[in-house]
Amino acid sequence: MLRSTLLAASALALIAGTTAPAHAEGIIGLITKTDTNPFFVKMREGAAAAAAELGYEFRAFAGRYDGDNETQVEAIESLIAAGAKGILLTPSDSAGIVPTVQKARDAGILVLALDTPLDPPDAADATFATDNFRAGLLIGQWAAAQMGDDIDNAKIALLDLSEAGITVDVARNQGFLTGFGVDVGDPNRMRDEDDPRIVGNDITQGAEAGGRQAMENLLMRDQGINVVYTINEPAAAGAYEALRSFGFAEQALIVSVDGGCPGVQNVAEGIIGATSMQFPLLMASLGVEAIHAYVEKGEMPEPTPGLDFFDTGVELVTDQPVDGLDSITSAEGLERCWG
Repeated sequence: MLRSTLLAASALALIAGTTAPAHAEGIIGLITKTDTNPFFVKMREGAAAAAAELGYEFRAFAGRYDGDNETQVEAIESLIAAGAKGILLTPSDSAGIVPTVQKARDAGILVLALDTPLDPPDAADATFATDNFRAGLLIGQWAAAQMGDDIDNAKIALLDLSEAGITVDVARNQGFLTGFGVDVGDPNRMRDEDDPRIVGNDITQGAEAGGRQAMENLLMRDQGINVVYTINEPAAAGAYEALRSFGFAEQALIVSVDGGCPGVQNVAEGIIGATSMQFPLLMASLGVEAIHAYVEKGEMPEPTPGLDFFDTGVELVTDQPVDGLDSITSAEGLERCWG
């Protein structure tokens, strides 16, 4: 297994990690939304290891909080000034970061979006990501199968990321509803559905505390909620705590997306019914390899056939499999989580 060595550096009020071979092939930068989310920690590990293996100096930056566009802009400008060969970016503001991304591309730097596409997607040279619509679709189909003949009596709570309507938030939400059998209207827009089974949406910022607060808010509206979709597993953990505090821990199916080891453990413990596993370490390492191919051979990364991005895969994880829907168990998931 590749090993990563991260030497902490502080610049531009960012979290920055650097690996520098004796004769570096150039600089590759990674900019994530935050440095605390375990998803981005894994991403940094994958990028750092791949950069070290290929002989690049690696610099990692992160926003101070999810949604911190200004700090990400500063990070890109720093990498432009340093003459970086490539930038891997998980944008906090998919549209707001585009002008700065264009500056980097104009400077000859390959810019690859990771996990979250830019708006528009072709503002980056390529995107390496989970098929987030499919991730939502799988957990929606699973939840629908679990409800069975009682599906018309579903009362659905939707715990989203934010009000901003960023691409990953929309895709997971709309994928879940489609899988559950809800007419989503415009698939590129959340919250325009008129299905009476939807109790409501609330926002979580992808955090456990946010998930708990959002779930409490929706339970105040309807204590009969029996299906809970969450943007990610920290939000799912918070939702479960709220349900438990109301005495409804056994009442609702909770489904989510991420596949982090704590989330998969929550599947094993019955807290989350099913989750869609992503592969951020692979996502980042493939991104580094694509930059290397561009630097060495001028090769541009190609999207997965039929998609406008390179699909890094998704697996449904559940201990309650349903017919016709491929899945892996939580035990299998714990062996693969965030590889």
